[in-house]
Amino acid sequence: MTATATSSPATRALTVALIGNPNTGKSTLFNALSGGRVRTGNYPGVTVEKKTGKAEFHGRQFKLIDLPGTYSLAPRSPDEMVAVDVLLGRQSQESRPDVVLCIVDASNLERNFYLLSQVLELGLPTVVAVNMMDLAEERGLKIQLDKLRAQVPVEFIPVQAHRGKGLNELKQALSTAADKPPAKIASPFPDAFKTEVTKLEQLAGEGALPRYLAERLLLDTSGYLAGAHLAGVTPPVIDALPAARERLAKAGAPVPAIEAMARYQWAANVLKPAVTRPTKRPDNFSDRVDRLLTHWFFGTAFFLLVMFLLFQAVSWIAGPSGDIIDGLIGIASDWVSSVLAEGPLQSLINNGILAGVGGVIVFVPQIMLLFFFIAILEDCGYMARAAYLMDKLMVRVGLSGKSFIPLLSSFACAIPGMMAARVIENRRDRLVTILVAPLMSCSARLPVYVLLTQAFIPEQSYLGGLISLQGLVMFAMYSIGAIVGIGMAWLLKLTILRGPTPPFVLELPTYKWPGLWIVLHRMFEQGWAFIYRAGTLILAVSVVVWALAYYPRTKTEPIRVASEREAVLASEVATLEKTVVLPEEEASADSKPAEKPPLTPEQQQLVDKKAELDDVRNHIAATHLENSYLGQMGKVIEPAVRPLGWDWKLGSAAIASFPAREVIVATLGTIYGLGDSQEAESKPLQERLQAATWSGSKKPVYTIPVALSVMVFFALCAQCASTLAIMKRETGSYWWPVFTFVYMTTLAYIGAFIAYQLGTWLGW
Repeated sequence: MTATATSSPATRALTVALIGNPNTGKSTLFNALSGGRVRTGNYPGVTVEKKTGKAEFHGRQFKLIDLPGTYSLAPRSPDEMVAVDVLLGRQSQESRPDVVLCIVDASNLERNFYLLSQVLELGLPTVVAVNMMDLAEERGLKIQLDKLRAQVPVEFIPVQAHRGKGLNELKQALSTAADKPPAKIASPFPDAFKTEVTKLEQLAGEGALPRYLAERLLLDTSGYLAGAHLAGVTPPVIDALPAARERLAKAGAPVPAIEAMARYQWAANVLKPAVTRPTKRPDNFSDRVDRLLTHWFFGTAFFLLVMFLLFQAVSWIAGPSGDIIDGLIGIASDWVSSVLAEGPLQSLINNGILAGVGGVIVFVPQIMLLFFFIAILEDCGYMARAAYLMDKLMVRVGLSGKSFIPLLSSFACAIPGMMAARVIENRRDRLVTILVAPLMSCSARLPVYVLLTQAFIPEQSYLGGLISLQGLVMFAMYSIGAIVGIGMAWLLKLTILRGPTPPFVLELPTYKWPGLWIVLHRMFEQGWAFIYRAGTLILAVSVVVWALAYYPRTKTEPIRVASEREAVLASEVATLEKTVVLPEEEASADSKPAEKPPLTPEQQQLVDKKAELDDVRNHIAATHLENSYLGQMGKVIEPAVRPLGWDWKLGSAAIASFPAREVIVATLGTIYGLGDSQEAESKPLQERLQAATWSGSKKPVYTIPVALSVMVFFALCAQCASTLAIMKRETGSYWWPVFTFVYMTTLAYIGAFIAYQLGTWLGW
């Protein structure tokens, strides 16, 4: 028995389930009703998980459930199964909804009424929100809702979700719907079909198999439901299905075509007296724009231009925003040094926590800007056009445009991308999409790209400054993952996941101005997720890496001698600083060499002593690091990473970054001991990398080929424990994450080797 029957309406929250086709504005309406946090988009499949929210209106509490967008309640994928389970009260964590809010697109009622007919058969109180009435009017449709109510006995409320129109009327209808008996419609199926369904119910036992599931079981020729281990679906019931379908075919009701025939006929009958259509469909704005943006040449060129400008913008903002955050971290580091004595605690805070987490936080502005542009492209309707264009490419590798949306989502993060693959019905295609999704350059790779491009790629620009070389390199890094991913998908479909190319049907939503709230919400939501990750996993890894790099603190003879020299030099510098004042560094830096005032002998002595002191301290730090656990691990793998141009420090950083790839920035900050001597305006880590040399020589470690080698390695390697864990959950097997880790790591090593060797051969 559900809460509906046991609690007073005045004291309990009514559960309202929102359901509708993709692109009907369901998630936007959910936001408007609840103010809850949910990701909204403008292409099919964006809502891949159930979302909930709370609201209060007309003196009642409401719990709102945002179900995945679906075209029907015929479960052929996990997402569609979730919607059916919630509506039937079969979800263990949810009671059966008190009211169903079905959102339909006013400009395409026939297709939306297919789903509505299935919802009404469930026997739940239902309210229908007729969204996009303005768009229907633009297309010349005249919808008379009073005549529609006469045909179907439920409330039809006209709304414009993105403008907030009709919400008061909708809230009033929801608050009273639960007190009314559910509307009932006659089954659109022929008598022969109903008879077979009744036989299946009887075969399963009284009440064991809901009639709706018995219908679906009979209609599902793919075998998805029969293999879903549902209660009531017993072996005798499954064995009886082929004979039942054969009898229906002989009776002129072939399965599964009978459902489409029956439901669309029902929709045509109820809409005929209520909807008037123009004799000729008007050519609207979306039609005219689509002729350009879906053109094979102009559309593809526009898509590449949009992606190029997006990454250029991310590159442009990197410099100034990074300087500001670097300055704040430097101030915090200075303060820690002023209140804590030199030792393990000061080193942990400055070199472990601030240098580690701070080195990742500095990239938050770029990541938020990336999500800002992606949210705009989703909400204005362009992403669906991009999926349509990419279908022609995906077909060549054995997939469909349906795989494009999960792969595009993976550019933000592979985890939601893999979860978005649930909308792909074909198991092989879903697996291929999941296996190549981690190759798309997610936001966690962005810090690596930005750090190395800014440090080692020259600041050259072209076309009057519109195109920067650094932006071009970042664009290339993002392209590598996509190109290799397409190649791997083709290979997988050709070998271990061979299968036919599925058909692709996609609805192109009407263009609209993106909602400011939706865009900002998405941007801040993803930005906060990144900060949270930096504050938890990256913080923990930073502390571990610091400990590995700090201990054992063995006082070897060379360190003891160097420490004694450090103490002497520190004393001499302190004595000189009491009587000698050096010219301000800013003034010296801005002045031309000829304009610099000559130093007095005392000033020159102070400069020399301070330089020697820095050298001794760097030598001590380098010796400690080399003797540390992390240094020892790096030396073990150095022979393997030398062909990539890496030294043992880079190898150590790569080892530490396997749980989460963005950790490499924090690890490098720890390894190179960013401390309290940096100016707020400087870029400490970049300068440390630029100054790093091979042990025992002045040969620089980091060159352009090495930077490219590192970026290519990180573009292709599976360095994310969370992604592999979700992959195991989505595939239901340990085999696929292990397979993905092995093939991606192998690809990364080969790619990094080629990048370094080719760059060196070209003399970069």
